[in-house]
Amino acid sequence: MSNNENNQKHILSLLVENEPGVLTRIAGLFSGRGFNIESLSVAETTEPKVSRVTIVTREDVNILEQIKKQLNKLMNVIKVLDFKGMPFVQRELALIKVRARPEHRAEILRMVDIFRSRVVDVGAEYYTMEITGDEDKIAAFLELLRPMGIKEIAKTGSVALAREKK
Repeated sequence: MSNNENNQKHILSLLVENEPGVLTRIAGLFSGRGFNIESLSVAETTEPKVSRVTIVTREDVNILEQIKKQLNKLMNVIKVLDFKGMPFVQRELALIKVRARPEHRAEILRMVDIFRSRVVDVGAEYYTMEITGDEDKIAAFLELLRPMGIKEIAKTGSVALAREKK
């Protein structure tokens, strides 16, 4: 997919009523129009009846405007926020199971320290680590671990919040 100005990554944050079927309608809007969702994260907010849905997609700016208009028309959608052009904080979480041969264990633990991640499980042959950060930080950590032998990866989608105005 092209990375030009018209087809770049967009992060949308939706506040929705926490009710059955809301996520299905949102996903249906994307799939029904042939739009891809790169990642999707959903969780309750401080208000139990409201959930935040964070969607990452790569679409043309004009198509994204259509998506946002359609999302705003959906029943149970309270607010749609596009982080384009505004300051925001974004993070992902990854769990990584990597082969921990005796000769690599010290090096793995150094990388864990450098990347401010942590080992969450130790087995006879594998370490499982968790790391949080932006997409680039996680990609860099994975690249360094690859030669060790990554067995499994589980990643969340992005979560994001707008920064406070100063």
